[in-house]
Amino acid sequence: MRTKTYLSAATPRCWCVALLAICVCSPGVSGQGPSDEGNPSHNAFYGQSPKPLSSEFGLAQEAQSQTTQVSSPAEQAEPAKLTSELALANLPPETQGDLLMIHQRYLAAIAAYQRGPKDSPVVWNKLGIAYQHMYALDFAKAQYEKALFLNPKYSEALNNLGTVYYGEKDYRKAENFYKKALKLKPNTASFYSNLGTAYFAEHKYKQGMESYQRAFAIDPNIFINESVERIAENGPVEEQAQLNYELAKLYASAGNMEAALKYLRLAFMDGFDDVKKLMAAKEFAALREKPEFRLLLAEEHIDLKVGDQKN
Repeated sequence: MRTKTYLSAATPRCWCVALLAICVCSPGVSGQGPSDEGNPSHNAFYGQSPKPLSSEFGLAQEAQSQTTQVSSPAEQAEPAKLTSELALANLPPETQGDLLMIHQRYLAAIAAYQRGPKDSPVVWNKLGIAYQHMYALDFAKAQYEKALFLNPKYSEALNNLGTVYYGEKDYRKAENFYKKALKLKPNTASFYSNLGTAYFAEHKYKQGMESYQRAFAIDPNIFINESVERIAENGPVEEQAQLNYELAKLYASAGNMEAALKYLRLAFMDGFDDVKKLMAAKEFAALREKPEFRLLLAEEHIDLKVGDQKN
């Protein structure tokens, strides 16, 4: 099914695991310990740009441009690269890892984090995120477990461990870890979204939609923001169609017709064809009056008369 799974990464630092459609988050910027994780400002969701740690990095480049005269871009490239590497080397290991993650240099990021403090749950969580980007789920799991050994109430690591089990298709365990994360941070939209995803994978559609509704109530943009959305297709097409249909209903009931049409279109693409159900659903009452709705049905070669008989 189409799923959106969010891994809890740093603040506001998040990275994507494309294969698993996971958003990984960890509380606290570099140099801050787990004590920051209770601060709401340290929550982040997938797709947000990592918080720039490049001010020191940029200043080093700027210093290079001020002190070095070059005659061509080609001649400038090597000194700039050297300056960048030197600037990176002078940063704390955790900050190095964060910058390397931004540039998708995951192996180098792992090496940097491994030079970081061994008693920091945040660093172990980031190591897990980096391994997950390498699709090394067993290694990622071990890092998250180490983070939880150091801080059993680390909600982001609990969430991330859930995403590993989800990637391994152990949906029941994933569900349990998402619930544990929610007990610690009950107002986290991404945790509810992940829980809904696990429910859908277990064919618990009602519970899945309830979790998505909770996520939506906390963050109305969680499913529609293009910077947030990452979709994994790892289930039957008919389940993808049903999920997109339910999301269309969710947005239609909230008055977001543009998002409702978007998910209806995805549902049709995945094979949704229950026109009577569509025309009878009260959530789509206002949408059915929109010319865009009629145009969508026309594009899909759907006979309106089939549904109109129901009204």
